[in-house]
Amino acid sequence: MTGPQYFFALTLPAGLQRSLVAWRAEHFPADYGRPLPAAGLMMTLAWLGEISESSVEHLQQQAARIRQPAFTLTLNDAGHWPRSGHIWLGSRSAPSGLLQLAALLRARAARQGCPQPSLPFHPHVRLIHQAFQPVKLPAPGFSWHTRITDFSLMAIPGSGRKRAARCVARFPLLTDTIP
Repeated sequence: MTGPQYFFALTLPAGLQRSLVAWRAEHFPADYGRPLPAAGLMMTLAWLGEISESSVEHLQQQAARIRQPAFTLTLNDAGHWPRSGHIWLGSRSAPSGLLQLAALLRARAARQGCPQPSLPFHPHVRLIHQAFQPVKLPAPGFSWHTRITDFSLMAIPGSGRKRAARCVARFPLLTDTIP
């Protein structure tokens, strides 16, 4: 890998990120894996990978044309994928707006030559990675709600020690107000 890796994502408000970090620290021991930093708590909608600048520009133009309504995201489910080593938070019942947005972005990415997974979209926010041992998940009953009014094109640097994702562009969703 030499260049940046790109993806579309839902970024979470800083206050919610801090709440999730505190909840994670309370419910998951430090030896479960490597916790993601608060700023890294986001939901990937479509992975693009390493693509050319012209593809980035084309996908930005395509994303700017999306006219999807804003929606409320509820994080009320947790899980562990031992094979990939991820502990995550998700929605027991994902809002249709989220599923439609991800489907649109994945279809546009695929048309631009960015392979997409064959598995259905499973909306989740990764909390911990490198969790390859069995883990005990928290009891049901937790829940966070946040209004999603935009999505982002993110980039991860291709090399160097600091690999935090940075926002390349934000794209608004339609709010409830009538224009």
